[in-house]
Amino acid sequence: MKINFKTSGVCCREMNLVVDENNTITDVEFIGGCNGNLSGISKLIIGQNALEVADKLEGTTCRDKMTSCPDQLSKAIKENVK
Repeated sequence: MKINFKTSGVCCREMNLVVDENNTITDVEFIGGCNGNLSGISKLIIGQNALEVADKLEGTTCRDKMTSCPDQLSKAIKENVK
């Protein structure tokens, strides 16, 4: 399943993920945002269960914001993966 998610309240504008039939993340792309951090997140989550990743990242904040790129990734997964 391909997921395209428009973010809100963060530097990254868009997230594109591919999740296979076993709910494993097989690919992820971040458009905009902090390249080093998001590249690192990509390497850590590819091959991982999407729902477990979402649970770990949910609620992460960035500075004074109520959300973050990891939190937005969690929302993208939870809205699209069952």
